[in-house]
Amino acid sequence: MDLELLRTVLELNRSRHFGRTAEALFLTQAAVSSRLKSLESQLGVTLFERSRREMRLTPEGSRLIRHSERLIAAWRAARQDVSLAEASQQLVIGGSSRLWDVLLQRWLHDLRRADSTLAIIAEAQSPDFLTRKLIDGTLDVAIMLEPAQLDIMHVREIATIEFILVSSHAGLDVSAAMEQNYIYVDWGLSFALDHRRTFPDVAESMTRVSYAKMAMDYITSLGGSAYLPRRMVRRDIELGLLHEVADAPSFVRQAYATYPVRSPRLSLIEKSLKLVHSD
Repeated sequence: MDLELLRTVLELNRSRHFGRTAEALFLTQAAVSSRLKSLESQLGVTLFERSRREMRLTPEGSRLIRHSERLIAAWRAARQDVSLAEASQQLVIGGSSRLWDVLLQRWLHDLRRADSTLAIIAEAQSPDFLTRKLIDGTLDVAIMLEPAQLDIMHVREIATIEFILVSSHAGLDVSAAMEQNYIYVDWGLSFALDHRRTFPDVAESMTRVSYAKMAMDYITSLGGSAYLPRRMVRRDIELGLLHEVADAPSFVRQAYATYPVRSPRLSLIEKSLKLVHSD
C-alpha cells in the first residue's frame, strides 16, 4: 500500500475539494483524481460520493479514514524510531488544540531541554481524535480539559488553569467589557455551561473563536475583551498591554493527562509529566 494514496484521501476528507487538496499536497488536480481512482480500484469500492456541490465520504470511505490515520501515525513513529539511532527512547505526545499555546508548548520545550536524545512526536488535535489515537496505541499521552473516562486509561490531574476576563481597555467594569467587542473563546462544554449560568442575560457574542491565540491576536489588532488563562496574559497585564476586569468572576478548570494503563512507556510518560508546569 502506497501511503501517499492514504495521505491524499485524508486531505480530500479534510478539504472536500480537489483544488485545495492539490494545493496542500503540491500536486495537480489531475494527480489527485488519479490517486483517488487508483486507491478505489485497489479496494474495489467508491470512497467519495461526488456531485457538483459537494463531496462526502461513503460508509467504506469513513472506515478507511480511521485505518489511514492509524497507518500513517504508526509509519511516522516507526520511521523516527528506526532512523534516529542516537535517540534513546521515543515519546508521542498530544494535546487539545485549546491548550497548546496555554500549557503544552512550554512542556514540549522543557522535554527537549531535559533530554536531548529523546525522540519526540507532538501534535495538537481535538479531544475525540486524541482519544482514538490513545486507544489505537499510536499516541502515548494526551493532555485535555475534558478527557473521556475509560477503564483502560489513567486520567491524572496535571495543572490548574484560571480563566480571567481581560480587555484592551483600562477601567472597564464587567458589564462594559461584555458589551464592547467581547470575544467568546470556546474552552469546552463545562466552561460554556458556567459562562451561561454566570452571564444569563448577556447577548451572544458576535465573535467566537476556538483558540486563545486567535483571541489574543484579535484583541491586539482590533481591541476587545475575552476570557483567557491568567498564565497566558500575566506578562501583557504587567506591561499594560491588557487589563484585568476587576469585578469579573474567574473560572477555574483542571487539565488532565490521559495515557494507557498498560503502556510499555509508562515510566517515561510519568517522568515527562513532571515537567508540566502549572504556574
